[in-house]
Amino acid sequence: MAARITENVGNGYGSLASSDEELIDVLGASLEFSPHNEILDGITGREGMEVCGGRLGRGEGPPCPGGFLDLLEEPIPGVGTYGDFNTIDWVREKARDRDRHRKITSRKKESVCSFIRSVFDAWSGWLVVTFVGLMAGTFAGLIDIAADWLTDVKEGVCLSSFWCNREQCCWDSNETTFEERNLCPEWRTWSQLVLGHTDGVGAYLVAYLCYVAWAVTFAFLAVSLVRVFAPYACGSGIPEIKTILSGFIIRGYLGKWTLLVKVVTLVLAVSSGLSLGKEGPLVHVACCAGNIASHWFPKYNRNEAKRREVLSAASAAGVSVAFGAPIGGVLFSLEEVSYYFPLKTLWRSFFAALVAAFVLRAINPFGNSRLVLFYVEFHTPWFLFELLPFVLLGVFGGLWGVLFIRGNIAWCRRRKTTRQGWYPVLEVVLVAGLTALLAYPNPYTRRNTGQLIRDLFNDCGPRQSSELCDYRSNYSTGGFGPNSTWNASGSAALAVREPGPGVTSAMWKLCLALLLKILITIFTFGMKVPSGLFIPSMAVGAIAGRVLGVAMEQIVAAHPDWVIFSQWCHSGASCITPGLYAMVGAAACLGGVTRMTVSLVVIMFELTGGLEYIVPLMVAVMASKWVGDAFGREGIYDAHIRLNGYPFLDAKEEFSHTTLAADVMHPRRSEPPLAVLTHEEMTVDDLEGTIRSTSYNGFPVVISRESQRLVGFVLRRDIALAIENARKRGEGVVSNSRVYFGPHAPPLPHDAPRPLKLRPILDLSPFTVSDQTPMDIVVDIFRKLGIRQSLVTHNGRLLGIITKKDVLRHMAQMINQDPDSILFN
Repeated sequence: MAARITENVGNGYGSLASSDEELIDVLGASLEFSPHNEILDGITGREGMEVCGGRLGRGEGPPCPGGFLDLLEEPIPGVGTYGDFNTIDWVREKARDRDRHRKITSRKKESVCSFIRSVFDAWSGWLVVTFVGLMAGTFAGLIDIAADWLTDVKEGVCLSSFWCNREQCCWDSNETTFEERNLCPEWRTWSQLVLGHTDGVGAYLVAYLCYVAWAVTFAFLAVSLVRVFAPYACGSGIPEIKTILSGFIIRGYLGKWTLLVKVVTLVLAVSSGLSLGKEGPLVHVACCAGNIASHWFPKYNRNEAKRREVLSAASAAGVSVAFGAPIGGVLFSLEEVSYYFPLKTLWRSFFAALVAAFVLRAINPFGNSRLVLFYVEFHTPWFLFELLPFVLLGVFGGLWGVLFIRGNIAWCRRRKTTRQGWYPVLEVVLVAGLTALLAYPNPYTRRNTGQLIRDLFNDCGPRQSSELCDYRSNYSTGGFGPNSTWNASGSAALAVREPGPGVTSAMWKLCLALLLKILITIFTFGMKVPSGLFIPSMAVGAIAGRVLGVAMEQIVAAHPDWVIFSQWCHSGASCITPGLYAMVGAAACLGGVTRMTVSLVVIMFELTGGLEYIVPLMVAVMASKWVGDAFGREGIYDAHIRLNGYPFLDAKEEFSHTTLAADVMHPRRSEPPLAVLTHEEMTVDDLEGTIRSTSYNGFPVVISRESQRLVGFVLRRDIALAIENARKRGEGVVSNSRVYFGPHAPPLPHDAPRPLKLRPILDLSPFTVSDQTPMDIVVDIFRKLGIRQSLVTHNGRLLGIITKKDVLRHMAQMINQDPDSILFN
């Protein structure tokens, strides 16, 4: 059964010859096939339509007129829609949208209602992205607030207002200190509640056990909700979003039930302390909101290609609220996830990201009146000699990306192919428990990862009291001070900072935290809970960058007379900013994992507000990409697309082989002849027999089997729907009724049953290529036009067919990969 499904998925002439229930058993997922789901009804075209004879299945309305059954005037319910796990035809969808727009435009002067309808149609694109931005910003704000609260619940509770996190609990307190601004009598740790004090081994053990218990509980609830209610809510979602935006259909992946479960379980997963982030899943959340909003507007509800324009804008809104980076979100959608990105989609993506950022700013989940997540304010510029350590951070980021991608893909493949994958709940609980056990003793892994990154990015100043800022020197940033020095411009500079015992201790703890983050993230990403990758990767880079920054700071302080330093740093002054190194390292590691470039740099300077440091970010990101590409050009999302066998043609890959279309097309010499339909020679019974005996997703229509002169191409699904609809209308269509695809009925005997005209469902202009067309051109055609299949001809005579799946299998063979891996599994 599984082989039968995977053999046909993604195939331009294959179909899913199985029931929905069998599909659920094979995939192990509770897909949303409920007939009461109005979202899926809108997608699959199940709604009734007024036809002669009344609404389908009711027998109401006027009878159909005599004569042959002409399907040209009346639309056939379901025709033009796609089945689950099939690829849309972009050319066909765009043609349908042009016809729709032409019809609305031609009628807008007929009446006031027609004019209003045309105006609504013209503005519906802006309305739908407005709703997407509103929903994305609202969901992101709620997730941020809930995740911060549950994260602090692992350590204690606010007695005065249990719904407040630790920082909010102490806002109105008059008993906070400078060193412990988030501790106050209103906030009680679990050791205080259980034992009445916080000192001693017993109090530490109680706090330790409560931390682990809450972490395991949150993780168990998250994986249980995902497994029972919405299997599609797990993971990052970005690989699937990329595949869906390329034209693949996964019913239920962007449904309302998936959205609800994803929001709840994302809060639980982040709060459990697992090495994951909420930024990637927020893109999935925003795209779910975009899919739901699309069904409110007929323009997008009935056209798969138009709906994907909304999903592109939704992905931009998701990144906008994830990082507080509207411009970076638009570039992320353009560079990383979108397959088709026209200029109007760029404008609407920008507007959706703007609305989402405005809503998030109004909610103010961080309580700091800032939109950016990790706002930094450095006191010194960067200098030219620092480009070398920035490049080293880029090299580290590229190597980390290679290590992570290979290790995570190997672990996920093991999960898919062994009994380990049978116990997702146990896996999540064990990883969450192990993470909590190893993380609690180290204060840098115990805290929220976002807070850790924020602390690593910050520069040390008079108001900083953490271990990272335990220097023996005083600070002077613009006035006089005991250790101030004067630079060439006459202004006070930062004094040389000698590390105290706190900095030394922090370096050891950060090195241990780096090892833990590197190892545990490999096993966490891809589990059956919502799991993002941006924040864990940034944490790895930020830790490495901060350690390198402190090392550089001390090297410069110890050898200020070196030529490379003396022309930039003045004697007795510190010119190294360790927080900048943390920021550059975070960008390098994130770039090494995802292989993003332009959008990543923009996201980072929007994320931190460090516009002055674009050049160091660019240097590190490019270095990480070059190093990563030296070992493999795939980013983590592309690797997961290939692991899952999604039919995705990456526009960034180059096809440099010299094969021809004749080398890839079907049928081959050893295969049976191509299944075709004739123009006027077949009956309904012949048509149904062909459908039953084959699993192809479509059939070429020819004049005759002898001539093989091409007439058009018809989809299997449309044929079945047309025959079913004709029989429901009760106009005498029987098994031996003649079927014809031409404009006129063939001559028939007087007593012959009524013929069935199927010309309205025939594609009269299928895409064709010559058998001698180079495959690099064929690959570009499939990528840029988004077609499902191309017919192969020789001097106008039909020879065969090339499908999207055939192209993917051929590309896999050319790079010595298993071609059977190009299957949805």
